[in-house]
Amino acid sequence: MHHHLQRPALLSAIALATLLTGCALPPQPARQVLSTDRIYPAIGPYSQMVAHGGVVYLSGVLPLDAKGTATQGTTIEAQTRAVLDHIGEKLASQGLSHADVLMSTVYMKDLNDFAAMNRVYGEYFKSQPPARATVQVARLPRDVLIEIAVVAGRR
Repeated sequence: MHHHLQRPALLSAIALATLLTGCALPPQPARQVLSTDRIYPAIGPYSQMVAHGGVVYLSGVLPLDAKGTATQGTTIEAQTRAVLDHIGEKLASQGLSHADVLMSTVYMKDLNDFAAMNRVYGEYFKSQPPARATVQVARLPRDVLIEIAVVAGRR
């Protein structure tokens, strides 16, 4: 009788080991720092982009020129367009587009400019736009009117 109890216990142990190894998560790809020279370089201790697990995180983008020294545009519309064009360049450097954006965070100097910003924003995210948060902030780097950070997913 003792012999019969050992066999089911051994089979249960084998089944459990098989189940546990079958549920093991595949190793995750390492964090990867990315950049492109299609837009201005990072102007501080941050990365332009970081990818991890099929998701690409883009640092906040300002409406700056290619060298990162001068502001592009003086109106909210022009600055929003410059920012979204820069975001498009960053995304394109990774084989992505605005359609791959999952989440955007819009930082604005003045929420009274929201409707004007939103009209331009809608040109870039025509169908199935990403989730979004929009906030007014006291001040932005270089005293620009807008900064946008996005998170995109690889398909």
